[in-house]
Amino acid sequence: MNVLILTPDRVGSTLLQRLLTVYMLHSGFNKPVINLHELTNGLVKYHNAVLNQEVLGKPIGTDWGYFQSLNEIIDMLSSVDHYKTSRLAHYHLIRRNDKLDDQLKFYEYLNNNFYIISCRRKNLFEHGLSWIIRMHSKKLNVYSPKEKIHDFQHIYKNGITVNQEGLEKYLGDYVKYINWSDTYFNIQSYFDYDTHMSNIEKYILDLDFMSGVANNKWEDMFGQDFSTWNACHRLLPNLFLRDNSTIENAKTLAISTHDITNQTWSQIRGKDWPETYADYTRQQLPESIQQEIVSRLAMQTALVTNDEYNFLSDNLPAYKNTISHLEKLKDNGFMVTSIPLKLQSLNEKKQVIKNFNECINWYNEWVNKNNFGERYSQADLEALAQLEESKLTAPIQQMSYTNSKMLDN
Repeated sequence: MNVLILTPDRVGSTLLQRLLTVYMLHSGFNKPVINLHELTNGLVKYHNAVLNQEVLGKPIGTDWGYFQSLNEIIDMLSSVDHYKTSRLAHYHLIRRNDKLDDQLKFYEYLNNNFYIISCRRKNLFEHGLSWIIRMHSKKLNVYSPKEKIHDFQHIYKNGITVNQEGLEKYLGDYVKYINWSDTYFNIQSYFDYDTHMSNIEKYILDLDFMSGVANNKWEDMFGQDFSTWNACHRLLPNLFLRDNSTIENAKTLAISTHDITNQTWSQIRGKDWPETYADYTRQQLPESIQQEIVSRLAMQTALVTNDEYNFLSDNLPAYKNTISHLEKLKDNGFMVTSIPLKLQSLNEKKQVIKNFNECINWYNEWVNKNNFGERYSQADLEALAQLEESKLTAPIQQMSYTNSKMLDN
């Protein structure tokens, strides 16, 4: 089964395609499943030693780019005997500026050979702000706590002022994406970020081609349910980034300039860590060790609550084990990258957007003018933010509740 995910970006499409690849790989399909990410910005064919066959992948060691025609991409997709999960971003097609006849032929091939999912977003206000933050950070996704801390520290420290023209541009781009996807594609499923993200595993396992597969939950594969694993994934970098008052001290952790004493290092040092912090700053360590160092350094600061400390202490070993499995899938050519981290919740967007309330007014004016989207008041957005936070922190709160009940008994 080939799967294509249509996206305007900032709607969870990268997370969806990576997770879908992991679940499909464990579902016993009759062919290997390989994630190609974006189809239109570079594919290569090579011999995969693990599979002992010719497969497609992304260029390594060179920049991706529009160096292949759409006809060449069709030929490459048709030339290999494995399933593909991939995405097609509307803005790439705009930038490529291919002839309409070539586009139509490409769309016809995709419709005939792929199960097509269209990613969407009900909350267009937050979608627009996500694009604004992306343009300031220059990052579409991040894949490790260290990367998120490094790439977003300046935004959390200094904030962002949005201009009306920029916000309206990204809202208009979303409308164009909807028209494009509805015009040219036979869509089998719709992934709505606001509806499905909080239970993305259920969305994936309920897809037609995934139904009936037994023992295919994240917990079956890795010994830890996905919501718990993902809470660890999100929590580690956010320990440093969530409070502007501590950014000056926290921003350089795990990027080699924080003043860690030998005594502190000896207190938190794991058995497979370098002997001193100075040694750590000079070495390239495996990602799993990097993440363990970040989490333990976080526990040494005032940025972690007792509930978070206990949650990480109990769940970090299984989390790290899963990270190792995912890195192996990447190293063996099944995925382009590992699983991306959540960037900013609605609450976090409110913290970094200096003129948040002004953006609400501009957004509602745009909705009225274009008769597209749903209006939001400040109270509406506050309620949505609280609901999102309750879902994101549910594994931590559930563990705290369970522990308290055990103590009561």
